Amino acid sequence: MNDAPTTIDSVRTRLQAFARARDWTRFHTPKNLAMALSGEVGELLAEMQWLTDDEVHEKLADPHTRHQVEEEFADVFLYLVQLADVCGVDLVQAGHAKITRNEERFPPAHPVP
Repeated sequence: MNDAPTTIDSVRTRLQAFARARDWTRFHTPKNLAMALSGEVGELLAEMQWLTDDEVHEKLADPHTRHQVEEEFADVFLYLVQLADVCGVDLVQAGHAKITRNEERFPPAHPVP
């Protein structure tokens, strides 16, 4: 699957097909997806809990433990994409809008060339 398109829409489309094929869409309510997302964020945090920043970097440098962390990132990402989809939120547009608001709220300490 390394040749798969790398857009959020391509992931969203695959997730929709995956859920439909298993008759899971009835469970994919905003509340349920938000709860699942929260659980997966907890699992991602557990991979780093009590570690120093250097220990986290060491963990990410090891292929086996990096894979475990990447799996948790993927779970968080996939639930976020599904949640945004059922709520009708365009993640890219919302992200850009938030960055724009933050740029206005927090001027740069050093001008960007």
